[in-house]
Amino acid sequence: MIYFDSDYMAGAHPKVMERLLETNYEQTTGYGTDAYTAKAVTLIREACGTPDARVHLLVGGTQTNATVIDGILARHEGVLAAESGHINVHESGAIEATGHKVLTLPSYQGKVSACDVRNFIKDFYSDETYEHMVAPGMLYISFPTEYGTIYSLEELEDISAACHEADIPLFIDGARLGFGLAASDVTLKDIARLADVFYIGGTKVGALFGEAVVITDSRLLKHFTPLVKQHGALLAKGRLLGLQFEALFTDGLYFKIGEDAVRKALRLREIFEKNGFPAAMDSPTNQQFFVLPNSVIDRLKENASFELWGPRGETETTVRFVTGWSTTDEDIETLKCLIESCR
Repeated sequence: MIYFDSDYMAGAHPKVMERLLETNYEQTTGYGTDAYTAKAVTLIREACGTPDARVHLLVGGTQTNATVIDGILARHEGVLAAESGHINVHESGAIEATGHKVLTLPSYQGKVSACDVRNFIKDFYSDETYEHMVAPGMLYISFPTEYGTIYSLEELEDISAACHEADIPLFIDGARLGFGLAASDVTLKDIARLADVFYIGGTKVGALFGEAVVITDSRLLKHFTPLVKQHGALLAKGRLLGLQFEALFTDGLYFKIGEDAVRKALRLREIFEKNGFPAAMDSPTNQQFFVLPNSVIDRLKENASFELWGPRGETETTVRFVTGWSTTDEDIETLKCLIESCR
């Protein structure tokens, strides 16, 4: 069986595991106060070009989104996000559970537009009863999006400008940031320059678990650690997070993982298209979507594991194939043979 369900199904990249094993018997202080975490923070700041940024390591993506958003918003505020945004669709109401509302914007293959952000805010404050409504307190976007699509640098600059015009923070969910950077001309320094808060995903990009929150706006989240603990996202053995991000940001490993997975995903897409199954959307990242006849899905499922993206249709269904650090070229070639046998 070959697996393309997601990019966090395997354990950790071997170089990450090496660091964890090498230091397994060491005794260090907890909660991220150790030397390894300090080194990881320094490496992340250097990679982002933000020497003054505050960096916090949290255990997972949903905890990160809920903690950051809860910490930024006032009690009467909500978070703007695409209708398809992860916090609106696949986090079991984690944001609402903190007492905040997700205010949805139209989704264009997973992306929002700066124009819609501006119009939402303009219309909100043009309503004389706005004091009785949930105010837009921040904008959440994903890079790449839940559909594997990416914002261009121009789009990100326009969105960032729209947020700053309205004096609301821009928060970028970077759960798959490594793959987005590998598939675009946007750099990590661009992300750090344009976002007020963002996170560098580790769980899906080579780590066993963990996300690195980077706070570039010094006005935000000043007492973040207690909030992280309240949300159950503070790891007592914090050095395990520090070691992983130290490994990922040594010798460009984080970026190499992203580039390799994207290369394999595009090869996968090429194979599908050559066999008469065009991509459902133009994703240049490690997530690829196709609409396949159910008969083809059933045959592939005998030897390959992947996700149905939504309910199964009567005759055909949208599916998702995802590559990651553990995907091999042999996996791709095996899938090629399986697809060719379905023609």
